[in-house]
Amino acid sequence: MLNKEKAKQVIDSLPNDVSMDEIIQSLYVNIKFAHAEKEIREGKGVSQVKAKKKLEKWLK
Repeated sequence: MLNKEKAKQVIDSLPNDVSMDEIIQSLYVNIKFAHAEKEIREGKGVSQVKAKKKLEKWLK
């Protein structure tokens, strides 16, 4: 899907009274999720075990 079409789809899924900041946030989150999904498909993801080890110092 082309970027412009995807942006339109994201915007169309939002309520009519949405603010410009909420539109920008929704587009940003959508881009980040798409990027993460692509990395996972390419085998660049981090396993749950590795993620826990990396976050261990923050979870204590």
